Amino acid sequence: MTVVHGPAVPAAGADLSVWPASATESRPGDLAVGGVPLTEVADRYGTPVYVLDEAEVRERCRTYRATFPDAEVLYAAKAFLCRAMVRWADEEGLGMDVCSAGELEFAVAAGFPPERMVLHGNAKSPRDLETALRLGVGRVVIDSPSEIARLAAAVGPGRRQKVMVRVVPGISAGGHEKVRTGTDDQKFGLSIADGHAQHAVTRVLGQPRLELTGLHCHLGSQITSVRPYVAAVRRVVGLMARLREQHGLVLSELDLGGGHGIAYRPGEDALDLTALSRAVRAELADACASAGLPVPRLAVEPGRAVVGPAGVALYRVLAVKRSGGTVFVAVDGGMSDNPRPALYGVRYAPRLIGRRGAADPVRVTVVGRHCEAGDVLAADAELPADVRPGDLLAVPVAGAYHLSMSSGYNLVGRPPVAAVRDGRARLLVRRESMEDLRARDVGL
Repeated sequence: MTVVHGPAVPAAGADLSVWPASATESRPGDLAVGGVPLTEVADRYGTPVYVLDEAEVRERCRTYRATFPDAEVLYAAKAFLCRAMVRWADEEGLGMDVCSAGELEFAVAAGFPPERMVLHGNAKSPRDLETALRLGVGRVVIDSPSEIARLAAAVGPGRRQKVMVRVVPGISAGGHEKVRTGTDDQKFGLSIADGHAQHAVTRVLGQPRLELTGLHCHLGSQITSVRPYVAAVRRVVGLMARLREQHGLVLSELDLGGGHGIAYRPGEDALDLTALSRAVRAELADACASAGLPVPRLAVEPGRAVVGPAGVALYRVLAVKRSGGTVFVAVDGGMSDNPRPALYGVRYAPRLIGRRGAADPVRVTVVGRHCEAGDVLAADAELPADVRPGDLLAVPVAGAYHLSMSSGYNLVGRPPVAAVRDGRARLLVRRESMEDLRARDVGL
């Protein structure tokens, strides 16, 4: 049954800067998102559970379209994908970038137009390419020389496939070394500096079944400065100028990827989208004018920045103990529903909900239930000293790379996703059951 709630009042004194814009303190110590108390979501769907503010997602899609009015905005499906998200992106006028046949088929089955999609991947399988061609994906991003002939052969006679070439500008940017993809020492793309990008373009032009529309460049993730994007534009336009000199080629598209950084805790930096749009468009116009090139159509690929701040993860406290001077607060989830702290050292700001703590805050380490010492959800977090088993914790900025990176570790089952909007909650993705896990095991 759907429950409708009245308006809540803003939280007095609470820092909600990294929470969804609809977050309010519905009663002392409690928090509501989209007009729905988070405690009620936990009671209704159990914990752990992901909560997604639909209005926030849609508003962020609209912000991108307004901030980049002449650009193509492609939602990065790897951040979070479900049928509702596909519909929201479609209805808000975004395109979509996908990284596998699975993401592609899922989005198309949910009704997304394949011609508004771009397929990525540093090592595309035969199934990836076959699916892209069968469904009519808009563009395939060439990431390695070996893909060129394979894709051309798969296209078949009498057809052409639009492609882009992913180039590496030699720029280090991103919040962690494992998510920096603009340098020459990682697996993605083709280097501008050593000539591999230019050579790949030459090979693509030699394939009549491939139509090269532009260049693609993705610098990494969690970038909070405009400067790397401006530098990337300058270097990629320089390559475009050389390609015109060599081949008489004028490319019509430049995809700058995504990686737009967001704040996970109050006070952290986030990328200024307005500043990014202004700086990139100005640099693109100046660089093209200097090179005597027409300005290509810009594309951007936000994922985390669209859905990340719209999500909240809810957990139930199972145990509290002190060991070696550290207070450990153990919850009923962990690295199987959020591996990012273990992978990248990401820091979150969990909050006690459902009651107001009666004690002063203390520094604690929020840990998961899994059999790994590295199963830490929030190190050096502040919670009331009287936090106890049975309490609910809410973790903001949980919309991106949580469900999509979740696993079956310890066979605990992946959490459900509930959407909230206008005082109503509804289930988008159900909890993974033991029957789901058993059904895949077909051997004897």
